[in-house]
Amino acid sequence: MTTPTLLLDDTQCPENFDSLIINVNIATFSKQYGFDRALAAANAVNDVKNVPDSHKSYGQILNAAIAITDGKISWIGDSAHVDRVNNTARQDKLMDANGQWLLPGFIDCHTHLVYAGNRSNEFEARLQGVSYQQISDDGGGIVATVSATRKASFDTLYQQSERRLQAMLAQGVTCLEIKSGYGLDLATERKMLQVARKLGEDYGITVKTTYLAAHALPVEYKNSDFKNQANGADKYIDKVCEWMAVLNQEGLIDAVDGFMENIGFNQAQMIQVFEAAKALGLPIKLHAEQLSDMDGSGLVAKYKGLSSDHLEYLSMANVALMAQQDVVAVLLPGAFYTLKETKLPPMDALYQQNVAIALSTDCNPGTSPLTSLLMVINMGCTLFGLTPEQALAGVTTHAAKALGLAHRKGSIAVGMDADLTLWDITRPADLAYQMGLNPLTKVMVDGVWQE
Repeated sequence: MTTPTLLLDDTQCPENFDSLIINVNIATFSKQYGFDRALAAANAVNDVKNVPDSHKSYGQILNAAIAITDGKISWIGDSAHVDRVNNTARQDKLMDANGQWLLPGFIDCHTHLVYAGNRSNEFEARLQGVSYQQISDDGGGIVATVSATRKASFDTLYQQSERRLQAMLAQGVTCLEIKSGYGLDLATERKMLQVARKLGEDYGITVKTTYLAAHALPVEYKNSDFKNQANGADKYIDKVCEWMAVLNQEGLIDAVDGFMENIGFNQAQMIQVFEAAKALGLPIKLHAEQLSDMDGSGLVAKYKGLSSDHLEYLSMANVALMAQQDVVAVLLPGAFYTLKETKLPPMDALYQQNVAIALSTDCNPGTSPLTSLLMVINMGCTLFGLTPEQALAGVTTHAAKALGLAHRKGSIAVGMDADLTLWDITRPADLAYQMGLNPLTKVMVDGVWQE
């Protein structure tokens, strides 16, 4: 298959660049080069008669060349339009990819990466038939992680979280979101967000921090000082909104999230959180419809939020509302797998309404202790029925959209950030097909090849 030359810059490669990659196949995930999420969805349901020739799977360009200048993609053309670089200074900036595949840097758009402690004992207990409720009654579950995270020093929390980040980076992640939510008090929520910021700074990658204090009700709000748990939850949400203003003033919050569920917070409480976020100019997202349908995704749409995440119990009405407001559906196959869930998100409705579908690890200590986006890509195909094209779009262009970064990241086109990954594969679908093999050869972040 050949790519129409009209999609490429048919001029000679510019003389000035910081890096030049030649003889490379590119999966751009850019509409400019033929990628279209609606047509990818048509492929997913085998509606091939409605997929025109103009749709190029993955937005692919074969035998291409790409130039990088000042951390941005500055030129994309045919390798035939590149004169061999003879000047020694420029030769150092040239890479011959020898037919490997270049993709956007992977984006993990929903993680709880920063936490302390270990809950593998609970995993063993569940395998032996102990219920989640019993584990919780015995001081396990999120209470155990909150306790460990509160006790951990900044350095301890950083060191434990760093190992998980390194595992992600080794599989091509160049941008990720990290949520708070295992502090449930001001000091620990602050500590978690500070650790997340420092991880991004130290590793030179983009880390978007999300405030998730509305994650669970801390034990101190369940005691006899409150008339009942509902009263304690209302008082706690008041504090969540107060802390939000403080932490935002400190520059620690990029977005606001919550857990709206029958074991989490109700709609009135989430409206209070979202109104506080709106007053501060912060975008919102939500853990919604994981265990039941509480119209959380409709609420996200009402507030024009970035994403609604999990979505196994998402209603048709809320799919339509998400489509109207272009809310991203973030699917989390790691949690689906770990919890042995059987109810699938409404995939056909998401396709039909042309909702952007992102995938993420949901890296967390309880329901998705997962750091591999490569595994997530495979799970997205095997568990949710996505095509490899859709799954890869879910960790690139759609994941960028879920973080409000689609104007900069997640696709390959002139002017986009030069966050790139080079893979020794025959075709992009290999990344969904192979399990346990990591064919990543090089990573570029902000135009700089990583060691």
